[in-house]
Amino acid sequence: MEYLIPPPAAATALFDSLAAYPAPSIDAERASALLSRCPVAQVTPLASVPDLAQHAGVGAVFVKDERERMGLGSFKALGAAYVIARDAELGRAAGQTYVTASAGNHGLSVAAGAQAFGAKAVVFLAQTVPEAFADRLRDIGADVRRHGAIYEDSMAGAAAAATENDWVLLSDSSWPGYFERPHVLMEGYLVLMQEVVDQMDAPPTHIFLQAGVGGLAAASAAYARKAWGATPRIIVVEPDAAPALFASIKAGSPQVTTGPSSQMGRLDCKEPSLIALKGLAQDADGFMLITEAEGATGSDICAAAGYASTPSGAAGVAGLIAAKADQAAFGLTTDARVLVILSEEAS
Repeated sequence: MEYLIPPPAAATALFDSLAAYPAPSIDAERASALLSRCPVAQVTPLASVPDLAQHAGVGAVFVKDERERMGLGSFKALGAAYVIARDAELGRAAGQTYVTASAGNHGLSVAAGAQAFGAKAVVFLAQTVPEAFADRLRDIGADVRRHGAIYEDSMAGAAAAATENDWVLLSDSSWPGYFERPHVLMEGYLVLMQEVVDQMDAPPTHIFLQAGVGGLAAASAAYARKAWGATPRIIVVEPDAAPALFASIKAGSPQVTTGPSSQMGRLDCKEPSLIALKGLAQDADGFMLITEAEGATGSDICAAAGYASTPSGAAGVAGLIAAKADQAAFGLTTDARVLVILSEEAS
């Protein structure tokens, strides 16, 4: 475990250096209103889990359980499908082909959204993504294509295919010249945190948020700040094999990182979303890296507590458990009330 608390001046400087790029939306109402029309859209549960609190040495751990979100098994159901639903409202989804790369559940959301609104989905997968996941995509109508060894390779393949075929690129990341759709996509994620705010009787003292490119973490942090101000201490958790946000915050500029493949596959992204990086430079208090062993421990502890997930889905919990080694650095006490997101079902 490695922990970084960026000096306020450095975080502000990084935020300012990204001034040309949008910050995460905090308008949850628009997404909530549209998604509420979906017949499978239901509020996911928030539970206090004493076993996790005992493991972490804190007063309470609240788990936002996204494992059954809209029948897709992940918070990602709130993202790409919402973008396609917005397009459908404007009359531009039917007959369209949406193309993306996916390290996991984002592809399911694209495929489900396309199927629901009369569009087509093409999903590029790196060689590291299991074939069982490719089969799940095919089962809901996606055209699956393998491209490259890592997620960034598959993303390059999807972008090239979009240009060559005049398809709509629907990524959950953002980069110079590509902001509109990922900005809308992250707006969909706000629904999750809007529900949490309604479900909690008092603000948490800490929030541990797992991150790949950073979309979930940035949207959740932005809405938490809107609702609760400076009260919660927000910590972003990444695999040490894919420290895209950590390295960017440390360097003071966006970084492309390298490393081995991570068993936290959905978080195994080597380059940050610029929208997410900008938001987290402003809203996060700290950034931590966890090892593969720490990630596995987190998912094992969740399973033992009755909340089975993957190392990716339980990475926020893993970060909290790892933080027990130096609770003072994280400001954790026996009275702490910690919020974590269980972001996907066990595979």
